[in-house]
Amino acid sequence: MAMSAGRTGPRLRVGVISAGRVGAVLGAALQRAGHQVVAVSAVSDASLRRAEELLPGVAVLPPDEVAKQADLLLLAVPDDTIAGLVRGLVATESLRAGQILAHTSGAHGVSALAAAAEAGVLALALHPAMTFTGRPEDVERLSNACMAVTASSADEAGWHVAEALALELGMEPVRVPEESRRLYHAALTHGSNHLITLVNECAELLRSAGVDNADRVMAPILSASLDNALRLGDRAITGPVMRGDAGTVRAHLAALDEANPAVLPGYREMARRTAERAERAGILRADGAAEVREALDEEPS
Repeated sequence: MAMSAGRTGPRLRVGVISAGRVGAVLGAALQRAGHQVVAVSAVSDASLRRAEELLPGVAVLPPDEVAKQADLLLLAVPDDTIAGLVRGLVATESLRAGQILAHTSGAHGVSALAAAAEAGVLALALHPAMTFTGRPEDVERLSNACMAVTASSADEAGWHVAEALALELGMEPVRVPEESRRLYHAALTHGSNHLITLVNECAELLRSAGVDNADRVMAPILSASLDNALRLGDRAITGPVMRGDAGTVRAHLAALDEANPAVLPGYREMARRTAERAERAGILRADGAAEVREALDEEPS
């Protein structure tokens, strides 16, 4: 089925399995782009509420019935369940040749959809590079995000369909080869998920230091750090490690050991990686890097 970017392309009947945070939002975004969401699967109370809020009036049906009604079937299910679900849909003859089948997993490419591809279905992997709350504002945020797209390496038409779907949602398509999907997803997970842990640990430490409005204190400096890192790379590194200030690093280790020893391993490892990157970037001298590493290897006093 040929498609073109924008609302001038053919109107697709869309099915969504299931109405989790990602599926419900993408379904709403596709509907806003001019397609028709005809059915959705939802089991939990949270999914049912999400479907009602983001896809009002759309029929809630079992997965096989959703698949049978769709021209474009979106699988927004846990990574480990994709291949089994697809095999089940093929076995029940719920899929047909010419359908478009896309999953939203970042870690998998189209190999997870192999059973459907063998049945003549166009298999795509579409991963929106953003975090989801499952709320209406996520639909707006899509237009500022990228979509990692993957199709069969031998099917250029499939790549074009994937890119057209991303463009219809207002997203920037980024081609990720099948063999690179795991590394792509690991990179985003390392940056996004671990950033949340780091920020929340920072907030807890500030509150332990008697700072009540930790969010207000953190927001400007963390926002500036992210912006500088994206624009300047390692040249954006600041702070005691970049200055080779081993004495301050020792003081940090002692303070953290007293406030929350569980934070120490993460601080040490990130400080070591920061020293390595700062030295490689030429903003930390070798002797300063050595002093920082020596301080990081010591037990807090």
